[in-house]
Amino acid sequence: MKDEKKPSIDLCVRTKSFALRVIRLYSALPKSTLAQTLGKQVLRSGTSVGANYREAHRSRSKNEFIAKIGDCLKELDETAYWLDLLVETGILRLSKTKELCGECDELLAILTTISKKSKASLLHHS
Repeated sequence: MKDEKKPSIDLCVRTKSFALRVIRLYSALPKSTLAQTLGKQVLRSGTSVGANYREAHRSRSKNEFIAKIGDCLKELDETAYWLDLLVETGILRLSKTKELCGECDELLAILTTISKKSKASLLHHS
């Protein structure tokens, strides 16, 4: 769907790498009920980002692409929320999530820009 193939491929790799980091974080969590409950939430949302981006990358229309990028943004925002809760409940130290949260913020910024540009492009072609 995209004209710029390189950024798309880079984001496919980057979102998959993000998912793998989330998986490693989940695997290292304590086995307490609270840690596992919050961890499963971050695991679900954090691994969904890459899956949704792959779907966006293979979308059949601009509207479908925009919708899937929106799903990526929702999952990233949710991931940030669960990571915050893991820290604020004392399950993890901020230092353990700092890099992952930073990547989450960067992906949010990149995908927000892509979403805005795609929506503007759609409006100009209407």
